[in-house]
This record gives sequence, structure tokens and C-alpha cells, in this order.
Amino acid sequence: MQSYEQSLRQTREFLLEHDDYLVVSHVQPDGDAVSSTLAVGWLLSCLGKKYTMLNEGPIPQRMKYLWHADDIINMTEGGLNRTFSHVICVDCADFQRVGLTKSYFAVNCLILNIDHHPTNNGYGSLSLIKPDAAATAEILFDLLKTFQVEWDLDIATAIYTGLLTDTGGFRYTNTSPKVMAAVSELLALGVNGPLLAETLLEEMTLAQVKVLQRALNTLEMTPDGQIAWVYVTPQDMLDCGAANEDLEGIVNYPRNIRGVEVGILFKEINGQAVKASLRSAGKVDVAALAQVFGGGGHTRAAGARIDAPLAQAIPLVLEEVKRHL
Repeated sequence: MQSYEQSLRQTREFLLEHDDYLVVSHVQPDGDAVSSTLAVGWLLSCLGKKYTMLNEGPIPQRMKYLWHADDIINMTEGGLNRTFSHVICVDCADFQRVGLTKSYFAVNCLILNIDHHPTNNGYGSLSLIKPDAAATAEILFDLLKTFQVEWDLDIATAIYTGLLTDTGGFRYTNTSPKVMAAVSELLALGVNGPLLAETLLEEMTLAQVKVLQRALNTLEMTPDGQIAWVYVTPQDMLDCGAANEDLEGIVNYPRNIRGVEVGILFKEINGQAVKASLRSAGKVDVAALAQVFGGGGHTRAAGARIDAPLAQAIPLVLEEVKRHL
């Protein structure tokens, strides 16, 4: 098995050798997915390479400050009329997470898989995976260092955004000395840390407050107080004028109750499917739990889709959580 340093070198050679890349991240992109997409785009632009950035669905409004964020094509608003032979997937724990963007992957295309999820199986022609990295942005911080490119405030802000969001504002256990050393470098380049923390972690839309209120009205717990959950329906989303990005952070409310080991947000997609977001206090590996349902993620933060109505999906997941407890 090759070392991380060897993977970095191979990735560098891949980027230098080819051209005309498609850069994609996972559906419903979070801060790390968006910033990693843009960091790769920034690097390719510095190298004089052609590239297209694409996602299935919109980029969260609160991340529009990032370099060329509006250049990420939302394929649900209009697709492309071609396919790509060289594809870069960032922050996609498994191949299915690229969603419908795979329709633009050419047959036998070369895929570069850059990710930090422990559940990533190394899909693609070439993988750059570091499971103990706090974020994919941390891996890109290392990758960028292998190139003779001059860092500016745009790339520093993008990398900082990925680190900030995937460490929960530098509060999670993945906030390593290496992360803080990187943060120090990025702040020295002029990144406005307090402003980004306010924008990404504190500020809420009115729709977000309304849908949070709806979710908290559904709060339930197991008798032993170790599992707590809430749910949101399509009607809730419609009534509150909420978008998917407005659900960000809601799962932390049941998880943060004293004594709770696993907090869950169930989002009803339609009458026959539910998305479960899981957070663990540490006793349960929710990535392993999510894999039971075909999902994945991190030890303490993961998700999965359950193809069942909400009334059936909730007890199915609760039973699996109890088994892991």
C-alpha cells in the first residue's frame, strides 16, 4: 500500500499530465465539498488547465463569497452537451455520492478520487485519501504545497472554509495540531476568521429558524435517554420556505441533549424514502451504522438514505442504533 506522500506525488503528476477536467463533489454540498471543488478549480486555473465545475443541485447561498462560486454549474438548472475523459471527485465518500453528475463521465474516463472519509473504498483510477484528515480541504492544503503556485486570499479563504465547517468551528475531535498550524498560515494570508465563523456557523435565515421550530416539535427520545431524534417533512419545508441548506445543524440539537449518545435528523424525501443524518457522542461509530443502510461518513457524523416511508424508516434506524449501543 502506497504512502500518503506517494499519493500526493501521483496526484500532482495526474493534474500536470492531463487537461480539460470535470470537477464534482457530492450532492447537497457542504462547506468542505464546495471549498474543495473551488480549491481544485483555483489550482487548475493557476496551471493553465481547462476545467468545468459541476454539482447536482445548488451551492448554499452563504458560500457565495468564495472564489468563482457562481461558476459551479447546477446541473438541475441546465446540463452540459458533452462528456469528460478526466474527472476529479472531491469529498465524495462513495461513487454514488456524485449523483447525476456521472452522466457526464465518459466511458472509461480517468477518475481522481480526493477524499477524507474512512468509508471511501478507493474508487476511481487514482485515489488521494487520508481518513485522519479533518477535511478534504486539509488534503488539498497538502496537495497545493507540492506545486509552485503563489497562494492568495482567495485560495486561503477556500481552504479555511473547508477546515472551519468540517471541524465544527474547530470544536470537534478532528481539530488536530496540523489543522491549527494550517489555520495559522491561512490567517497570516489575511483570512477573516471571525467573519467566516459568523457567516457559516452563527447566522441563520428566517426559514432556517422556522424549520428548526418544526423539527424540535417532533423531538422524541428512547426511555434510556441515549437516542434522540427529530424529523422534517416535505410539507414542513414548503410551509417554512426552507431549502436543504436550512437543515444544516439541526441534527446537533437532539445530539447535544445531555446523556444522548446518538442524535438523528430524519428528512422525509417523499412518501417512500427518508434521509437520516446521524451524530454520535463517541460511543457509536455512526459511519459503520450508516453503511448498514448503504450510507457512510465519519465515526461521529454520517448519513444514509432509507428506502421506506418515514413511519417505517424511524424504527428501522432506531433498532440499528440500539444494536450498536
